[in-house]
Amino acid sequence: MPFTTSHRRTNGPGLTVRDLPAAERPRERLIALGPEGLSEQELLCCILGRGIAGESVLITAQRLLREFGSVRGIAEASIEQLRTVRGIGSAKAVQLKASVELARRAWKVPQTRPQAVETAEAAEAILRPALVDKKKEHFVALLLDSRHQLIRLESIAVGSLSASLVHPRELFKEAIAASAAAVIIAHNHPSGDPEPSAHDLVLTKRLAQAGRLLGIEVLDHLIVASRGTVSLKARGVIG
Repeated sequence: MPFTTSHRRTNGPGLTVRDLPAAERPRERLIALGPEGLSEQELLCCILGRGIAGESVLITAQRLLREFGSVRGIAEASIEQLRTVRGIGSAKAVQLKASVELARRAWKVPQTRPQAVETAEAAEAILRPALVDKKKEHFVALLLDSRHQLIRLESIAVGSLSASLVHPRELFKEAIAASAAAVIIAHNHPSGDPEPSAHDLVLTKRLAQAGRLLGIEVLDHLIVASRGTVSLKARGVIG
């Protein structure tokens, strides 16, 4: 069962994870059940390693969840914010941030087996983890081969996505270098609202037109935000 501080074994004075039966310790449970079998609190324990003097790491993990509201809240917190939590010093804050960044990067690495990206849902599964938590606007592209299999995820621009920053040449030079036959472009809205702006619509049409001239089809443009994802192809912006 997932551990909480209400569990009678975790709230005694000075009790640590080592005082638990081996089969109930988070690390041993992960080995036996796999990470999907653990609660968020237990997974945090595995990252943090140990608590502070006189306090179980289970208590520290629960305090983190209570302070930031969710795993996502912890992931979005800065090192300085994490360090305000009792039991979290610089070393543990760095461990948490490094774990989050590794997870994000893992989503960007193409699978060994070519991955076909033929729907907005398939594209979103790759793009959302890479974009949704970014504090600035990021413009990226999925570069695809002639079978719409993923070659790689490419970052094109970061910052205010003006026409000068996201120029067709910046997108298509990467596509040409990768011998891509098609692309799916995407950017995030840090505001949380995925609705496209007038500029988003103009930019999409401009890039799609440039792609037609170069023989590299722009299959879709996704706008990713915390409150959802919008496909501009589904909206009829891309023919």
